[in-house]
Amino acid sequence: MSPEFQLTLIGKPGCHLCDDAEAVVTNVLAEFPNQTSLTKQSILDDDELFARYSEEIPVLLINGKVHNYWRIDADRLRAALSAS
Repeated sequence: MSPEFQLTLIGKPGCHLCDDAEAVVTNVLAEFPNQTSLTKQSILDDDELFARYSEEIPVLLINGKVHNYWRIDADRLRAALSAS
């Protein structure tokens, strides 16, 4: 069975907000085992991501749609994952 939620965290190395976002996402996802998967992407590795998100990182996508950027709120993410 595949996860219900595919999360993508877009950022770059050396970005303290990206590190903070990853910690929040990791902690929240621990509450949803087997329901979520997380992929990390760097804007430095993808020109399209760089052009689209360079001023907004970190960006969190849920199932391909922007959920939040800059600061990831744990309660808001938890609510989005609980909504289904």
